[in-house]
Formats: sequence, C-alpha cells, structure tokens
Amino acid sequence: MTEAIGPFAYNIPFFSIFLAMLSAIAVPLLPRTSRTAERLTMAVTALVGVLSAYLLANVAGTGESFTFMMGHFPAPWGNELRAGPLEALLALFFCASMFLSLLGNAGSTEEDIPAERRYLFCVMVNLILSSLLALIYTNDIFTAYVFIEINTIAACAVVAAKDCGETVRAALRYLVMSLVGSGLILISICLLYDLTGHLLMQHMRTSIAEMTAAGRHTLPLTVSLILMTTGLAVKSALYPFGSWLPDAHGNATNASSAILSGLVLKGHIFLIIKVFFRVFGTDTVRLLHMDSALLFFGMAGMVMGSLHALCQTSLKRMIAWSSIAQVGYIFLGIGLNTAAGIAAGCLHILVHAAVKPMLFTAAGGLIAVSGHKKELQALRGAFYRNRWAGVGLIAGACSMIGIPTFAGFASKLNLAMASFESPAVLQGLVVLALSTLLNALYYIPAAIVILTPQSDAAPSPSAAVEPVPPFYGGAMAAFLALNFLLGLFYDPIMRIIGQGLAVLG
Repeated sequence: MTEAIGPFAYNIPFFSIFLAMLSAIAVPLLPRTSRTAERLTMAVTALVGVLSAYLLANVAGTGESFTFMMGHFPAPWGNELRAGPLEALLALFFCASMFLSLLGNAGSTEEDIPAERRYLFCVMVNLILSSLLALIYTNDIFTAYVFIEINTIAACAVVAAKDCGETVRAALRYLVMSLVGSGLILISICLLYDLTGHLLMQHMRTSIAEMTAAGRHTLPLTVSLILMTTGLAVKSALYPFGSWLPDAHGNATNASSAILSGLVLKGHIFLIIKVFFRVFGTDTVRLLHMDSALLFFGMAGMVMGSLHALCQTSLKRMIAWSSIAQVGYIFLGIGLNTAAGIAAGCLHILVHAAVKPMLFTAAGGLIAVSGHKKELQALRGAFYRNRWAGVGLIAGACSMIGIPTFAGFASKLNLAMASFESPAVLQGLVVLALSTLLNALYYIPAAIVILTPQSDAAPSPSAAVEPVPPFYGGAMAAFLALNFLLGLFYDPIMRIIGQGLAVLG
C-alpha cells in the first residue's frame, strides 16, 4: 500500500465484491412479495458506485496502483486483488450503468417477472455485479475463472427470468456457448499453471517472460494464449462467436438486456486486456500474432454485426446485433496493440456501457406504449407517447453513429487517431468509415419511424393508456448526462485510462 492511498481506500476493492455477494445472500431472507429486494439491490449498487468514486479520486491523483492480499497471505498461497485508476473507473461506470438500468426498467421488470420470483432476479443481479467487480480487481487467474462461471450462471438466469419459450431457448443457447468458452479458458489455465507453477498474474508473467526470452515452451504458450483468448472472445460475443447474443438480449426483459449488453460482455473483454498486459505481456502477444487475429475479427465484427442489424425488423434485435458491431470496435483497439489503441478500446468500453443500456431502456419504453409490439413499424409515432424514451433512442443512435458531442464520437475519433500509429492504418480507417455508414443506415430509419406521426387511424387503446413508469425520466436523463459527459469531456477520461494502462502490467 502506498502512503498516498489511505487504509479505507485500500480496502474498497474487497468491500465492493463482498457487499455485492452479501446482498445476494441476504435477498432470499427478505419478504418475497415486497419490493425490499429491489431496493436493497439498488442501494448496494449505488453504495459500491460511491466507494468506487472515492477509490478513483484516490488512485487517479497519484496514478499508482496497489495490491490487496486476501488474509495477508503472500504468494504463492495467497490470493490478491489489484486496483489502479482504470479498475476504479470501470467499477464506477459499471455501477452507474447497472443502477440506471434497474431504475429505468423497474416497470418492465414488475410486468415480466412474477412478484414471487422477483427476488431471484435480484439475487442474480447481485451476483453479476460481484463477478464483474471480481473480474476487474482480481490478480489471480483461477479466481477470475471462478467468477466467470458465477457470471455465466447468473447471466443465463436473468435471460430466462421472463419465463417464456423464447427466453428459455435463448438462455440454453447462451449457456452452451458460454460453457464452451469456459472450457477453453480452464484448459488454458491448466496449461499455464503447469508451465509456470503460479496462478497470480504477475508471477505468471515473470515465468512466461523468462521462457520466451530463452525460446522454451513456445508451442504450449501459444496454445494457452489461443485457448484463453478464444474462450474469452466467445463470452465477449466477438464475431463470429456472438450468434447467441441477439436471441438472448432481444428476448429478455429490458433490465436484463441492458445489463447483459452494457456490462456482462465488458467484464470478459477487460479480462482479455489484463491477460495481455499482466500475464503474457504485449510483446509476447505481438510475437505470437494474437493481436493481428483480434484485429481481423474485430474489423469483421464491426461490418458483419452492422449488416445483420440492418436486416432486422425488431427494434431490440437490431440493437442486440449492433452490440456485436460495437464489441468489434473494442477489439479493433485491442488488436492495434498500441497504448493509444488499447486506451481507445477502453474508452469504447465505457461508451458502450453508458449508451447501450440507454438504448435498451429506450426501446423498452417505446415498445410499452406501442401495444408491446417489438416490430419497428409498430412503433410509428411512439416518440410522442413517451418522449423520454424517444429522446433516449435518438441520442443513443447519434452516439452509435458518431455524431460530435455524443459519446460514440469520442471513442471513434480516438480509434481513428490510434490507427495512424499502426501498420493497419488503411484497413482500420476504411472499416471505421464503413461501419459508421452502416450504423447510420439502420439507426436513422428507426429514429424516423418513431418520429413519424401515426396515420389518421387512432392508436390502439393498449398503446394509449400505458403509463410511463416512475423514475423512468430521471434514469433516462442520467443516461443522457453520461452520454454527453463522455462525448464532451473525454480528454480527462482518456488521461485516467492512460494512467491505468501504464500501471496495469
């Protein structure tokens, strides 16, 4: 622990994970027909967000990171958490996004999930939060695997929470694909442990650096890196491994869709960045050409995800396919394997965590006032029936397209600038331009549809009387504020990301 970081801040990573897990344990003990479980879940999420903000204020001022030894047992027996500016920033944004997703979609959650089973949904949300925080902070590769599994089971459960044939089928497909990814990750961890004798990331990196310098065990190191990256790519919905995502996110309840798309995918992506920086080292990744592979698949995802989104007639499925394209943007930055590229990818993680939940929340609000019909053409004039949702969808569309002052513009600009530092500058710029054009081709028509007044025929009674849930406007206003914060003040955020990446290894 550095002198600049106080004892309270030093304990925040552990407290954050512990509070979320304790909440998951406490929820089943509460009355099951009241809203106490939802209130506790939101209160814990908000509290962890406040703690993360305090931690960020401490570590961003010094630009340093620190290691927290669980039980004060040293390596190789002990377990460690590690926190720096980037980890604190991600924890803060993830908590804010989860809190707003729950707040803005409280109405649809009550409608889609029976009251006697809603507490189970809250248990899973708390487990998702705890697993995300653990993936952010852990310095132990096997602990990361344990929380990957917790995350997978909880994520599949929130998909199936709506309890209809489509969501159950989507959850099973999600589970099968996730288990394939988990198996690849576990095999990779076994290989790495056999080669290095360590599970703590930095100790593994020291052993791997020695083997790489001596030219020993190149093949098993390459295989372990490929297996680890492929397993995490499957879980991150990197194209072509993301075919499970549209069904899962498109059919789940709105809160589930917002949390899964905006947060769950990002935990696995950040773990890839940690593995590259803290386990193998970026030089070894470049030597084994894994960065080039991610660059290729990232660019493919940017185009193919957008092409599939362009073909959708359902608003939620369109937004879900768009997530595959946005994941491609993040992997473009990682694949560039430069400080600027990875920093731009991290910025897009924040952008997507802020904007995509807003889009799913807006889509849910528009669908609710349109007779619960998901088809785009059924949403004609929906802007005038729920203006907050309409503004959220239009702002989210502007962000995904990359209109200046919106969040997506900041990350696309930084990705374009980072491409100039890479040999793949031409490919990067061309794919960025093409994907931006495709984004416009499906988001602009969706915005036009909701802005187009209905014909002379009166709207259906079910659409006319549907009330806007309480706190919906406040949640959407906060999402919009996050969107403009990232779009207008991205320079200080990029400085924090740069500080975090500098000490990530």
